[in-house]
Amino acid sequence: MASEKITIILPDLRGGGAERLHVHLANDWILRGYAVDIVLMQKRGELIPLLSPNVRVIELGADRIRQMILPLSKHLKKSKSDIILAAMWPLTSVASIAWLLAKRDGRLFLSDHTQLSVACIQELGVNSAFLKAIMRTTYPIATGIIGVSQGVKSDLVGLGSFSDEKVKVIYNPAATGISPHKESRELRFRLWGEGARFHILSVGALKRQKDHETLIRAFALLPPDINAKLSIVGEGPLRGNLEALVSQNHLDSSVLMPGYVNDPYPWFRTADLFVLSSQWEGFGNVIVEALECGVPVVSTDCPSGPAEILENGRYGKLVPTGNPEAMAKAIASTLGERADEAALMDRAKEFSVATISDQYLQYFFSAEM
Repeated sequence: MASEKITIILPDLRGGGAERLHVHLANDWILRGYAVDIVLMQKRGELIPLLSPNVRVIELGADRIRQMILPLSKHLKKSKSDIILAAMWPLTSVASIAWLLAKRDGRLFLSDHTQLSVACIQELGVNSAFLKAIMRTTYPIATGIIGVSQGVKSDLVGLGSFSDEKVKVIYNPAATGISPHKESRELRFRLWGEGARFHILSVGALKRQKDHETLIRAFALLPPDINAKLSIVGEGPLRGNLEALVSQNHLDSSVLMPGYVNDPYPWFRTADLFVLSSQWEGFGNVIVEALECGVPVVSTDCPSGPAEILENGRYGKLVPTGNPEAMAKAIASTLGERADEAALMDRAKEFSVATISDQYLQYFFSAEM
């Protein structure tokens, strides 16, 4: 059994894709014999119950990320971790400073899960020059840097002026080994209601990045004889706007918005098609989740991740961002085709928890100090 200790640093464990993948990794590393700590600003989030009881959760009690520096540094000094993994800027930069104050005990790895050059400006209002300055000051401190797709790596290299060798691409462990077997007819009716031939699913927070507005407009363009329902599973600040758009297009009876669910797999296993409408991504975990259930995919060719997962259209259709007409055409075309479910599920296996966990561990213990 392994004796090394791994510490994962996150803001909290609310239901985001980056948080969920770290739960998968933590649980896998526990099974492999590693000691695992998860250090959080606040001990909160829907994903906490999904953690193995052997994962130790430490709460720093910080209300803001910058308030984590001193308590995190003190914790790192005491914990004597062999590996420290911090995810999601600006927490990554804060962790670098804390690790430096802790005399660089152990190895520090920073991982980013989105297109920072877009997300920080669009969502956080961070000036690009400020972002570059902070990254170029703090990221070189770390032992290694991880990008969750080639697109994220390219973005990081550009922002930080890092060498190509400094950033390692490790895809997300989004295939969890869940059963792909279809749910019962009764459950399908309970989730979706009756009266539709096709069931179209999207899963993601109701926020600007996910661009559900384009998806709803595309759905409104589908020919009536397709007879479909659309479910957008997720919660977020744009719910009111999206509900208004649904009503304006007279789609109240055919567009469902059930909110956030901790287990979206019953929705995947009752869907005929999955659609990702994002303006940008880091990877696109939900695409892999759909493939693992044998569900065909239509996705925007956004930066970055979808084109890499779908191999530029081999495993699903790619359409331009913000283009309802192109999306509607791809949806209608895909619904008229017979999916090769086995090929989709085989593709998903390349992003299994075990496979990706191996890649993380190999990088952790082989990277040069």
